[in-house]
Amino acid sequence: MKISLLAGAAALALNASAGVAQDLKFKPGVGAQFHWDSYTKFAADHANLKGQTLTIFGPWRGEDQTLFESVLAYYEAATGVKVNYSSSENYEQQIVIDTQAGSPPNIAILPQPGLIQDLASKGFVQPLPADTKQWLLDNYAAGQSWVDLSTFKGKDGKAAVMAFPFKIDVKSLVWYSPGNFKDAGYKIPQTQEELLALTKQIVKDGGTPWCIGLGSGGATGWPATDWVENYLLLQQPPQVYDGWVDNSIKFNDPRVVDAIKAFGQYALNDKYVSGGRAAVATTDFRDSPKGLFTSPPKCYMHKQASFIPSFFPDGTKLGTDADFFYFPPYASKPELGKPVEGAGTLAFITKDNPAADAFMDFLKTPIASEVWMAQSSFLTPLKTVNVDAYANDTMKKEGKILLDATTFRFDGSDLMPGKIGAGAFWTGMVDYVGGKSAEDVATGIQKAWDGLK
Repeated sequence: MKISLLAGAAALALNASAGVAQDLKFKPGVGAQFHWDSYTKFAADHANLKGQTLTIFGPWRGEDQTLFESVLAYYEAATGVKVNYSSSENYEQQIVIDTQAGSPPNIAILPQPGLIQDLASKGFVQPLPADTKQWLLDNYAAGQSWVDLSTFKGKDGKAAVMAFPFKIDVKSLVWYSPGNFKDAGYKIPQTQEELLALTKQIVKDGGTPWCIGLGSGGATGWPATDWVENYLLLQQPPQVYDGWVDNSIKFNDPRVVDAIKAFGQYALNDKYVSGGRAAVATTDFRDSPKGLFTSPPKCYMHKQASFIPSFFPDGTKLGTDADFFYFPPYASKPELGKPVEGAGTLAFITKDNPAADAFMDFLKTPIASEVWMAQSSFLTPLKTVNVDAYANDTMKKEGKILLDATTFRFDGSDLMPGKIGAGAFWTGMVDYVGGKSAEDVATGIQKAWDGLK
């Protein structure tokens, strides 16, 4: 009976109706890089949903919306469910309005865990099945990190896994020009100690090691927060990071101050950064990496997240003109493993129905990730995907960083109250590169946090 059911589902999935089939980016059953077996099994397990409707509200618009809808097409083809996806320029405010008005979507997807916690505390987010925790532990690299990220407290104060992480970004990256490294005879540093030694060697050779720019209009200062967050993960156990994010460990704790100073060892040294320390706060972060591609190069390294190639000069070829390496751990702290800082989106149920439950099951399948992986702008820590599905070597290498991670932590500033993570922290880092001490800056941010209470 099971064999015939799977066979029937396979026929359904591989011979979707003409209207739906036209929407499928990759023909089911074709391409060894795809786990089509996960698609046919999902169809077999959810064959009774035809005619149902599923509403999804998320952050993706433009090209990202097109990519997400290419994934949704497979869910529709497998289940017969009609999916209505929508977004908004002010999606953070819109989801609050919709839930409070009693008209939420079935599924919401957000990149702000703090906002999800706010919704959960008001009873607007439904716990996922109890086995979701074990599934994440078994199937996601650094599984406990993803369980922690997906766990929220409900209206009753009880913690439960309420969200599913899907589509992740990596921030623990250093970009460079392979040609420049080859010409100078430089090797990729494997540790923080080697990174500092390389920085000093570049200066000794007459070059400038780093391009750093904190400029971002009203958000000026945010790129420095990524440095500090990354260093706190590299220098301290993840529990310290967690305590810092919820302020049970104060911002001016010596361990946090040390992380700020670790950023400062590069940003405050005129010889280490293009334009000198005075240029750090005024250089726009979008212009900063361009120094990698001048002749002679204005810098050899640029620390930034996986999205930064969007601001490279036109025609830059990833893997040849530009490449990256993992922002490495300390050789002196092997017990901390290979932590990764990043961001991403989490899906959760705000109005349950069978189609919503099935969609959460769909996100667990390799094919739900592989369809997006094979196009662009998608990374996953899911261990069951075929990494050969990634559209290019750059994405494949970034994905490997996630799979090799021993700890993952979400961008800390995004987890803090808005007036801190998107306010005092940003301006404090500008003050730091402007001459204030790390201790004074951290104390000022802590005072701002105390002022919220």
